[in-house]
Amino acid sequence: MIGKFVIERAKDEQFYFNLKAVNGQVILTSEMYKAKASAQNGIESIQNNSAADDNYERKESKNNKPYFVLKALNKQIIGQSQMYSSTAAMEAGIASVKQNGPGATVEDLTI
Repeated sequence: MIGKFVIERAKDEQFYFNLKAVNGQVILTSEMYKAKASAQNGIESIQNNSAADDNYERKESKNNKPYFVLKALNKQIIGQSQMYSSTAAMEAGIASVKQNGPGATVEDLTI
């Protein structure tokens, strides 16, 4: 089985999506988009860019928690992870996005 993208609306009516693993855990969250079509384009970009390790930027938050961002070929951020408790957990998150991102289905909760 493979994960899924879930498109939702924020309280301010903007669109965003989460990439969820098979177990339902959120492994990547998008930025906010004014149009649903833009969110759909973001999903397509993740499907096209998530397999390549070079597209991941590993970071550390101000409180020393590791996390990562996924970038498109133009270096624009297309998704961000949660904060992790360890570098190993972050690397497992990246591996999960690599596995789930390319073939994930899309569930639209805004319909």
